[in-house]
Amino acid sequence: MKKYIFIISASIIFSSCASTNSLRLTVTQPAPVTVPAGIKKVAIINRSEISKQNEVIEVVDKIFSLEEKDLDKDGSASGVTGLREAFLKYDRFNEVILQENRVRNNAGPGIFPSPILWDDVTKLCNILQVDAIFVLELFDTDSKISYTTNPVTKNTPLGKVSVPEHTAHMVTHVKMGWRLYDPAHRDILDEYPYETTLNFYGKGINPATAAAALTSRKDAVKQAARQAADEYALRIFPYSLRVARDYYVKGTDNFKIAKRKAQTGNWDGAAVHWNQEINNADGKIAGRACYNMAIISEINGDLSGAIAWAQKSYEQYSNRLALSYLKILKGRQVNEEILKEQNSHVSR
Repeated sequence: MKKYIFIISASIIFSSCASTNSLRLTVTQPAPVTVPAGIKKVAIINRSEISKQNEVIEVVDKIFSLEEKDLDKDGSASGVTGLREAFLKYDRFNEVILQENRVRNNAGPGIFPSPILWDDVTKLCNILQVDAIFVLELFDTDSKISYTTNPVTKNTPLGKVSVPEHTAHMVTHVKMGWRLYDPAHRDILDEYPYETTLNFYGKGINPATAAAALTSRKDAVKQAARQAADEYALRIFPYSLRVARDYYVKGTDNFKIAKRKAQTGNWDGAAVHWNQEINNADGKIAGRACYNMAIISEINGDLSGAIAWAQKSYEQYSNRLALSYLKILKGRQVNEEILKEQNSHVSR
């Protein structure tokens, strides 16, 4: 199993007049989807094929949306293949099975279907001997085409001649929808709709020729499906987020010195000077110093220490910035517990 290491880094946004400067931290956020520890083997199923009773609607939809032959079929196949490749690349599960369609979509084109019945989910998992199933519930493309005509100059035996050139512009909307079924807890762990828009252009001497030049659409749809699947796979992994923090740079000479040290990245050196002001007789100065000590504690990964300093800054010295910062820190502390739980689920 691969080990993922997330490092906190900081960069400064300088401000010459304000009493605070800003820095940015890279913090780790929990995965949007928590996968229980017992899920080690999974199957990926393509359920996006329209059921029999909706095939007439599907035929009409393809006519009016200018579908190429098998565009949705080939696109959805790329989506499920792409998800399996992503899971293998990220090494999350012990086994990933790609299974042909066993459950038809009971909705019309472009509609997220009702969930699979839990008895059917359990039966599927037992047959495939997996702990959970990722299901592509929806895959639909919808296209619109427009034409414009512009004069262009062509070289002919008779000299340069102005002729009309037709440009075809096709906009294709791609819709996908995934669900993650956990049969052990009868819980849909994730339901994720996805949409993207692709643009295509073709040119020719008449509208038919211009439209015929739109040759790369199917490949682009398949590529979009694979990219979307890769992004979806990342929903079960923690991710990094850049966040802003303010710290005080004015108040005493110690704050001025600490500012210069912070600007060079010497945060621990800056903290030495802030620490000298935490008991300043001026409550405003002491509150700022305690607040800055919370900042350095977060930079060093000590969330409990950061919370204690922020509480002191607000409770003893009424620093309002510390109160809002305290809420952020407590939110991060909750996220850290979720991250610990998720990391324990990944270990195998």
